[in-house]
Amino acid sequence: MTATDRSIELINAAAQAAADRLAHDIIAYDVSDVLSITDAFLLASAPNDRQVKSIVDEIEERLQKELGVKPVRREGERDARWILLDYVDIVIHVQHSEERVFYALERLWKDCPEIALPEDAVKTRGKAAEHAQLTGGMEGDQS
Repeated sequence: MTATDRSIELINAAAQAAADRLAHDIIAYDVSDVLSITDAFLLASAPNDRQVKSIVDEIEERLQKELGVKPVRREGERDARWILLDYVDIVIHVQHSEERVFYALERLWKDCPEIALPEDAVKTRGKAAEHAQLTGGMEGDQS
């Protein structure tokens, strides 16, 4: 079994929206062979809570406007460290960069096929490490 064309369409629109809001390390996996509850996961991250929220808002707005879909569930908005959008066919995880490293969802899904994404989304790979190097890794430090 592979992700449906509709799931791929949703993933690509969400990935482009995330890239447009400067998300880092956007990647998508076809999880349809290992999960029966969804076809695909999209992962993206940002260096601060405000940007996580901005990325999520853009994804929601874009999918609603362009494809006429709304998430059936949205979790994690209060802290904006890890927001999950469940569209049934796809699940989107937008994480603060620290949570992305800690939970390492890529390790869990590394055996699943990657879904080809728009060029703008692919260009975001490695941006989290680049940003951490530029800022000295101090983004979340409030001291």
